[in-house]
Amino acid sequence: MVQITPNLWFDDNAEQAAQFYVAIFPGSRITNIARYTAAGPGPEGQAVTVDFELDGQRFTGINGGPMFTFSEAVSFALPCADQAESDRYWEALLADGGQPSQCGWLKDKFGLSWQVYPRALGDYTADPDPERAARATAAMLQMSRIDLAAVAAAADGLPQEHS
Repeated sequence: MVQITPNLWFDDNAEQAAQFYVAIFPGSRITNIARYTAAGPGPEGQAVTVDFELDGQRFTGINGGPMFTFSEAVSFALPCADQAESDRYWEALLADGGQPSQCGWLKDKFGLSWQVYPRALGDYTADPDPERAARATAAMLQMSRIDLAAVAAAADGLPQEHS
């Protein structure tokens, strides 16, 4: 079976990014670091590529230079077991300079976009009752970090403040 490995283009901090992500996701590890030699073209000893696994998913970070940057056109969805897990990942990925967006989206300090939400969110936004789904979706659209209790209350037609 073919395995697809996302390659993430960094300016010069692929190793730091891999260390950041591995520290956040349980069961993760850096599997290989290829470094520039005296032959170049980068500074001797700097990582060229960093292979790592996040909970079994392989990635490669490439120190390719400043010509390409991340955008929201590619993001990683992170459906979480519950609100507590979602909040933990939300805070961890925002640490040290990340930026929250809306509807559960954020950019981490490296500029990589993530969608962090409790898995049950889809139960509300795709509810078979179109009115419940519309109320849940309207509530979600007002949020930065997803607050599942507030989405559920909105689906039920109850007023609820969210964080």
